[in-house]
Amino acid sequence: MAIKGSLKEASLPDVLQLLALGKKTGCLSVTDRTNLGNIYFDKGWICYASIVNRRDRLGDMLVKSGKITHEQLEQAIEQQTKERQNKLGRLLLESGAITEADLERCVQIQVEEAVYYLFTWTQGSFRFDADVKPEGEDTILSINPESLLLEGARRVDEWSLIEKKVHSFDCIFALEEARLSAADVQLTPEQELIVKFLNGERDVTELMEESGLGEFDTGKALYGLITAGFVHRTSARSRGPSEPAAETRIKEHSNLGVAFYRTGMLEEATREFRRVVELRSDEASAHFYLGLVATKQDDWAEAHRAFQRAVDMGGSQPTALHNLALSLEKLGRLEEAEATFGDATNRARRDPRILTGWGIAAMRQDKFEVAEGRLDRAREVAQGNDLPAVWYWARSIVAAVGEDYEMAESILRDGVERYPRHPVLRNNLAAILEIVGETDQAEKMLRAAHADGLMLPQLSKNLGDVLYRAGRYDEAWDAYQQAVKLHTELGDDTYFKLGNIAYKRFDHATASAMWHKTLQLNPNHQLARTNIDTMSALR
Repeated sequence: MAIKGSLKEASLPDVLQLLALGKKTGCLSVTDRTNLGNIYFDKGWICYASIVNRRDRLGDMLVKSGKITHEQLEQAIEQQTKERQNKLGRLLLESGAITEADLERCVQIQVEEAVYYLFTWTQGSFRFDADVKPEGEDTILSINPESLLLEGARRVDEWSLIEKKVHSFDCIFALEEARLSAADVQLTPEQELIVKFLNGERDVTELMEESGLGEFDTGKALYGLITAGFVHRTSARSRGPSEPAAETRIKEHSNLGVAFYRTGMLEEATREFRRVVELRSDEASAHFYLGLVATKQDDWAEAHRAFQRAVDMGGSQPTALHNLALSLEKLGRLEEAEATFGDATNRARRDPRILTGWGIAAMRQDKFEVAEGRLDRAREVAQGNDLPAVWYWARSIVAAVGEDYEMAESILRDGVERYPRHPVLRNNLAAILEIVGETDQAEKMLRAAHADGLMLPQLSKNLGDVLYRAGRYDEAWDAYQQAVKLHTELGDDTYFKLGNIAYKRFDHATASAMWHKTLQLNPNHQLARTNIDTMSALR
């Protein structure tokens, strides 16, 4: 389970120390409600860190350190526009402009600066997800958190002073050139670097981009110049309705929304995508992600509305149509769902996920031969690549309906091998094993699923059924109790059998309570009503 909390209750350094001491592996996501940062751990050591919407200044750092020229950087950036899947550092490495050691050192500085910057956040929240690794990163580091904690503590103390002079990254400062020249003072290397950019037009963010310095070094250099009277504040950047500014804000909110969504922070993701829609109401991707958020919240009516807008505004992309069809299926609008799946299939004929959904839509309408054809087509176009877990579930059901239990078992065994921690596939395989008379194997399968920590109510219910039919009532009682603990409204059959077991134990009060619960869930359960009436007559 994820570890989460408020930065007001636990400071980020304390959280880092806890994860380091616990030798944790995973991703710590930190938000101050306006931005999101991620720190990745590998057995308690920091291996990567990044901040959303924070310019990647790797190229600037390499130029500043003399490792590459401006021309080499521009060439690499131009190449990256054509090869977006490649990182800038990797392109520079492949071109021979830098060495692996150069790249690793600069990435380490980036990671350290990101962590130091996150230390300045005192409001917001954090969330740690175990076993999550950074995606698409070639350079993975191993940094001792203790060294960052010591340096970070010093920087945070100084940052509190810096913020009194540099209130915001939108602030614009100008240089008092005559006063600086007359003073004849020795500036720090960082101050020497930024004074040439202090023309009264650049804000602090642009100063960082132009100089290649991090937030802390830029702020510290400005703080000294302001305190000495060599720099004065002119204004804050005006964020008017200009098209470039609007585009930037849309991109920033969208990036944040995607990052929040991927880390499970759904309320924050919703807020960011709604801001995108406020800025541009026909932004199809924002509506699409709002639909994805709604699906995770099981709000299928809202998901349908959002996906429909995404389809209307985005030119009916296959992915949007696929999710629209799923929402229609969840709402019980099966004919519309099937038609929409068909439209998506026509636009992406070789997508096994969409073909699988199309087959399931037919299966839910009892059109099993049609479903079989579509599901087999999905397996064909997959060409040996991974099929979604739901394909194995659906195809095995179609086989079982046709009483081809051998095929159903074979399909489910393949599915369990590919998705060993998928509780539904393991549950259904156990059900098929019981149908073909392999009761011992079914029980073994269900108990193994429990031992692996797969907490699906139906797994416990089915284990209870196997034991109940074998007359092992005490064991069945325990399994049924586990099932209703996981889902109190699991079904009338579970409570009916619990009542029967209690009656066999001469616990008539519990039996009556279980049978009354059965009638509460299913007023037409005649056996439960008969048992209650019979027991009352015997009193």
